[in-house]
Amino acid sequence: MKIAVLLSGGVDSSVALKLLHDQGHDLTAYYLKIWLEDEVSYLGQCPWEEDLKFASAVCSQLNVPLKVVNMQKEYWDKIVSYTISEVKSGRTPSPDIFCNKQIKFGAFFDVVGNDFDKIATGHYARIEKQENKFLLKKAKDSFKDQTYFLSHLNQEQLAKLIFPIGDLKKEEVRKIAIENNLANANRKDSQGICFLGKIKFSDFIKNYLGEKKGDLIEFETGKVLGSHEGFWYYTIGQRKGIGLSGGPWFVVAKDTEKNIIYISSKYYSQEKSRKEFIVLNFNWISGETPDSVLKEKENLQVKIRHGEYLYNCKLSFIEANKAKVVLDKDDQGIASGQFAVFYDDEICLGCGKIE
Repeated sequence: MKIAVLLSGGVDSSVALKLLHDQGHDLTAYYLKIWLEDEVSYLGQCPWEEDLKFASAVCSQLNVPLKVVNMQKEYWDKIVSYTISEVKSGRTPSPDIFCNKQIKFGAFFDVVGNDFDKIATGHYARIEKQENKFLLKKAKDSFKDQTYFLSHLNQEQLAKLIFPIGDLKKEEVRKIAIENNLANANRKDSQGICFLGKIKFSDFIKNYLGEKKGDLIEFETGKVLGSHEGFWYYTIGQRKGIGLSGGPWFVVAKDTEKNIIYISSKYYSQEKSRKEFIVLNFNWISGETPDSVLKEKENLQVKIRHGEYLYNCKLSFIEANKAKVVLDKDDQGIASGQFAVFYDDEICLGCGKIE
């Protein structure tokens, strides 16, 4: 097959390239350049130079051509602007979900999709065709599973994608890289938001939203305990970075109009519900509301952030595109703007935005 392989410079996508190379496919590797030059110089770091260096080195080892595709404008318009807007509104954004939907498997598809049979990445996920539908399934490695970030995809996108490492554990992927002496075999995994690289999210937000002093108020008593530099630096459930002694302290609420952060040392207090929330604007991967959702299936599960942990839940529709979710247990960080991603056993059904 003729396959385009998206490389990040990391081990996972490089091993995906190696596996496809060993299978004899006709490969072209692509690196997506997403940073605008003035943003790079302003923040004082270049997040992509090291990534591109490793991607180039691996391609040279495998004798696979590498092309750099400039996606700076698309990324700014669709992802960075969205992230800043959500944070400014007091919500917690999920830029990586939209990056996959609109850039990697959106704008990039539009550029090269028709020239290749498939597009491959190093995501930890699996795709299975069942009758006339493509299913997005959890990876073999539940800890590394990335279906949360892929939950906004559709049938057209899944039909074009392959995830070569979805059936491997992380340690197996690393072992393949080491055994084949790939240039980035010992490179650490990247953390955080995809477009920031090593830049701290707080520094990025400070660059665009600045600082604005406000009060840190104890939720139960209304007592002012300290100050903060802007509500946009905090998310519901946050524990680190509050800067007060006598804790632990948790962020339990935000008043964006008055620039107030409410904190509590008793997170699971009766005053705040931690297991119910509203979800809007559903994306069902199958293209229609799944039967398991319509029938309010008992074993429906949900993730409300990337990670291994799943809650059992009940989903009850209020309107066609609005539903109430009730978790089986309390959660310390249900944040407006994040995505709730729903599962039926191994199958990722889709997602909705937390109101």
